[in-house]
Amino acid sequence: MLINEEELDNPVWHALTNIHYNHAIDYNHVKFYQPDYTPFGAFINNADTRLAIEKHGALISGFFIVGDKPLLPAHFEEPKQHKGLQMIVYNKINHPITDTIVELTDAHYNDLIGLIKLVYPEYFRPKSNILGQYFGIYKDGKLVALTGERMQTNHFIEISAVITHPDYSGRGYAKQLVTHTANNIFTKNKTPFLHVDETNTGPVALYKKLGFNVRRKLIFWKITTP
Repeated sequence: MLINEEELDNPVWHALTNIHYNHAIDYNHVKFYQPDYTPFGAFINNADTRLAIEKHGALISGFFIVGDKPLLPAHFEEPKQHKGLQMIVYNKINHPITDTIVELTDAHYNDLIGLIKLVYPEYFRPKSNILGQYFGIYKDGKLVALTGERMQTNHFIEISAVITHPDYSGRGYAKQLVTHTANNIFTKNKTPFLHVDETNTGPVALYKKLGFNVRRKLIFWKITTP
């Protein structure tokens, strides 16, 4: 079945326009996630983003515009570029799952946040886990690895927060969790995709081994409020 991938050309915008519209702050042609969910925003139609960034900067000290370079108010510093790869997989992943994977619910929230703060604090917010399902692996009575879902459009779901505790790396937990999460997305009749910093060669190689292909490069523009 052919999939129209237009939504992935501007994934934040399309997520906030349909599946996650209840979590959006709408500044007309510029939209942001509410600050408690994620620090991401996007725009369309070559919008003048200065007023929206000014208003959103009053709510959150640091955030990202994903996609084209935004216009910033004169008193803001030049945004910093984070070059990402958008990767996608079209078929279920055939990789063995040998460890017990559990869905992370509200009962696991403190464990989830503890691991996030240790390994992956910049992109996660207190309500990020509400945006989709999260899964984890426990060892020695503690959460040591997790993966979840973030942006969701009508046809695609982003895999995010692929995290392993440093003391438990190299044991194949990330491969198993990405496999489980991606295959679970396919059961929802949607297609998994993800974003990864292009300099993170280890994760990029892991995703390729699982069957992900690089679809495009995508810039995350980091904006810091004066």
